[in-house]
Amino acid sequence: MSPDRRLRLWALVVAEARGAVVAVEHVCAVSVTVTGADSAAVAVSLRSTPREVLWASDRVASRVAELAVTFGEGPSVEATSGGPALVGDLTVPYCQARWPAFAPAAAASGVRAVFALPLQIGGIHLGVLDLYRARAGDLDGEQLADALVLADTVCAVLLDGPSQSRPDEDRHRPAQPGLRHPEVHQATGMISVQLRVSVEVALAHLRAFAYAHDRHLRDVAGDVVARRLRFEPEPAAERDS
Repeated sequence: MSPDRRLRLWALVVAEARGAVVAVEHVCAVSVTVTGADSAAVAVSLRSTPREVLWASDRVASRVAELAVTFGEGPSVEATSGGPALVGDLTVPYCQARWPAFAPAAAASGVRAVFALPLQIGGIHLGVLDLYRARAGDLDGEQLADALVLADTVCAVLLDGPSQSRPDEDRHRPAQPGLRHPEVHQATGMISVQLRVSVEVALAHLRAFAYAHDRHLRDVAGDVVARRLRFEPEPAAERDS
């Protein structure tokens, strides 16, 4: 990647920060501008914790990013452990079949194109930078090259330390990884004990319940933590039938 490209994009990020410490939101704002996207989101997915949305630029981005968390599918999920997942039109039959829950729900939320870029340094997978467009269409070569550099910049910002943003001022602003929705982590542990299953299986049960009841994952998790909802093991007769 050209050093000139990196310097040019870093200058745009610094200008976006306007004298403040560079944060995820500034990098994402530049990403939206240079790619012609409409919004952006960053999700983190550490090995020891469930995937969660760290930051979203607006309500549409927040909703679509949460859909990927709830359904456990979509370009963003695939890019978490693989290469970029670049989808120019979610409404084509291939995408509807590949992501039968996420694709129609995202399109209904006003997103036609998703460009998911992995946040990765060496063998460490931190998460994904998602760029959303309301109209169908692919990124051109220059836009993709810029987006990849800015994804690397998001990694650097995440690893540099906690966000400097004021806590709880705006739910779309950055938060420290792993602390934005602690109820999801707590609920996963509680369900693991209730069902006597691994945390991975417990998270799958939590996602399935949220999907079946058309609710956000964190809202269902909140009910579990508050003990308004309990997951009971299936009777032996039902498991064996």
